[in-house]
Amino acid sequence: MKIDITCFKAYDIRGRVPEELNDDVAYRVGRAYVEFLDAKKVVVGHDIRLTSETLTDSLVRGITEAGADVIHIGQVGTEEVYFATFHLAVDGGICVTASHNPMDYNGMKLVREGSRPISGDSGLDVIQAAAEKGEFRDAVKTGTIEKRDIRPEYIEHLLGYADTTQLKPLKVVCNAGNGGAGAVIDGLESHFPFEFIKVHHNPDGSFPNGIPNPILPEKRAATIDAVKASGADLGFAWDGDFDRCFFFDETGEFIEGYYVVGLLAEAFLKKNPGASVVHDPRLTWNTIDLAQAGGGNAIMSKTGHAFIKEKMRAEDAVYGGEMSAHHYFRDFAYCDNGNIPWILVTELMSRTGKKLSELVQDRVAKFPCSGERNNTVNNPKVIIDAIENHYTNAAIDIQKVDGLSMEFDQWRFNIRMSSTEPVLRLNIESRGDKALMEAKTDELLGLVKHYDT
Repeated sequence: MKIDITCFKAYDIRGRVPEELNDDVAYRVGRAYVEFLDAKKVVVGHDIRLTSETLTDSLVRGITEAGADVIHIGQVGTEEVYFATFHLAVDGGICVTASHNPMDYNGMKLVREGSRPISGDSGLDVIQAAAEKGEFRDAVKTGTIEKRDIRPEYIEHLLGYADTTQLKPLKVVCNAGNGGAGAVIDGLESHFPFEFIKVHHNPDGSFPNGIPNPILPEKRAATIDAVKASGADLGFAWDGDFDRCFFFDETGEFIEGYYVVGLLAEAFLKKNPGASVVHDPRLTWNTIDLAQAGGGNAIMSKTGHAFIKEKMRAEDAVYGGEMSAHHYFRDFAYCDNGNIPWILVTELMSRTGKKLSELVQDRVAKFPCSGERNNTVNNPKVIIDAIENHYTNAAIDIQKVDGLSMEFDQWRFNIRMSSTEPVLRLNIESRGDKALMEAKTDELLGLVKHYDT
């Protein structure tokens, strides 16, 4: 029976449960996914949300009834599904997760062999059409289900990103937000000379401390308080499926993901002279400046994990980063990972003897930024068009790689619609003028409010 399925987005699946995503939709996705890839073996895992396990059961039923075998790796992070997919050399992988979306949401992130992303540009729309139509071919056989604990192999893989014998003893706060990251930290802990101060560590799909999403200022207090109370050298926190990693310095100050992108890009270019790094369009000047200084190439990509990965593969980029705290690595099949960043940052701190604040302070001063300002609105396209018209005569460059980016002599901004929520996301930066950046932030927020009807 044909149905309309509304939870397919530009680069993954997100929707309210059960109105948009339910057992029937999950089953159909499984069937359509196997037929699209002609898959023989698929990795499946899920996050800690209360609806994830039953949705995963329905997804697995769809996959196996389509004739493919499933390696079920249980409750994991998205990055562990990516790892298992390329490590086990299977035909694809699916993680049932809604990341940082509200409590009543769930979703899926889909990859094919080698953990290559499946987005709207590379087959997600085909899977959606087949799932909606619901006319699936008869399988020769029903696939099998193998339950497997991939985490020991994953921990071993992560340990390859740093020489732990050269790390200095640090005190670190880690806030899993009651998501799934705590289990990986527990697996890594004995290998690092660190004192781990664990906050909201145990997984709990009821999210007793709220949905973990540290990009929002109101979600940072627990990490900040723990850093200050313990005198930690740094803190880091994750979202629910821990594919994003957020940093706090030794004073508890939140470090915008934008500056971490620059920090890691600079570090990779020192080890890989002339290499390419990929970044998103929201905040760009710092990354471009560091890449040019390091003799590398900074390449812009549309925002979103699938698009960044596709661009990295096309350019053979060594690293990719989004200011939203997604970090991508060529040695991790070009996928995003929420643990490699803190491993590399602590290695950098150990090697240089610098505090995290000292590693980023010059860049923060050179390119101050607003941080992402999110606005729930009624007519996002109308607002973006009005803002473009408002600034057109003064702009020296206008780009529409993703949303609207407008550049002026001393400042620039990007405003774009969220792919998963009714939200406009605004980012502003300047060339060394914090007061100008703040004034333009207020100005643009005022325009968003003025044009929202």
